[in-house]
Amino acid sequence: MEYRILGKTNIEVSAISLGTWQVGGKWGDDFSHDTADKILNEAIDAGINFIDTADVYSGGESEIAVGRIVRNRSEKIYVATKCGRQLTPHINEAYQPSALRKFVEDSLSRMQLETIDLIQLHCPPNEVYYRPEIFELFERLKEEGKIQNLGVSVEKVEQALKAIEFPNVTSVQIIYNMFRQRPAELFFKEAFKKNIGVIVRVPLASGLLTGTYSKATSFSEGDHRNFNREGAAFDKGETFSGIQYEKGLAAVEALKAIFPGQQNLATVALRWVLMNNTVSCVIPGASRKEQVQSNLLAFNEPQLTEAQLKGVQELYDQYIRSDVHQLW
Repeated sequence: MEYRILGKTNIEVSAISLGTWQVGGKWGDDFSHDTADKILNEAIDAGINFIDTADVYSGGESEIAVGRIVRNRSEKIYVATKCGRQLTPHINEAYQPSALRKFVEDSLSRMQLETIDLIQLHCPPNEVYYRPEIFELFERLKEEGKIQNLGVSVEKVEQALKAIEFPNVTSVQIIYNMFRQRPAELFFKEAFKKNIGVIVRVPLASGLLTGTYSKATSFSEGDHRNFNREGAAFDKGETFSGIQYEKGLAAVEALKAIFPGQQNLATVALRWVLMNNTVSCVIPGASRKEQVQSNLLAFNEPQLTEAQLKGVQELYDQYIRSDVHQLW
């Protein structure tokens, strides 16, 4: 396992960590604590020491599972969770310090932990990034020992740049992958200057970059890859990185030509992300424990060659850039 420092938190985290959106279920389907336990234990056994969850994942069941495993393991496991998406409607006016405080306290209660290593605002509306009182709340929570660090999970590069103007923001969680390359421009440079931890989510573009999907692939009714392709439930950039599915399939076929004979494109896609040293960690998910080990095979992949990197860039420019680059 490779470990990196998560910005000014000074926490040393596994470069490949674990996101738990679909732990115990397929993005909203029935949650299985048995499945979740197997995945979480497999991850920790493999050396993963950073787990990302959220209070809205499976209605809080993901937090319950994460807390139970962390409490029962001897290793030091860092827990990141998120707050804000429970607000209905999810609008700027609903973001109030009292509501966010309750969300944090409820997360602590569900996980039965004394403190949260990293609490993250969960993709708040744009206006929230211009309200100092929201960010000041987390200073009070830190003084009370309820949290250790504040981060933000963002949809857009502009939001990330605004968030890191607040001195108590220590990390930014953002989508970055072969099909979402804009963060590597200005944002990564500014994050490096300010020693901000960069947590990469959706590194496989909701599975597109595994190379295993086709036009015949079906997704269950409760799977966001079925119901959120046009952003019906939340920002469509979370689903297939905002790429139209059929176009994404065509891009993946072009990607296979860059890596002929590569049986598992996911490991190449993860290695590509980790080649950027500004990235603190990447948090692919897993719906079964075998996927944890599969993701970790990225460490066996050699660094991409200059020719391969150029090929990925040309593919992005041809298939992806015009549709996604300026939107997120």
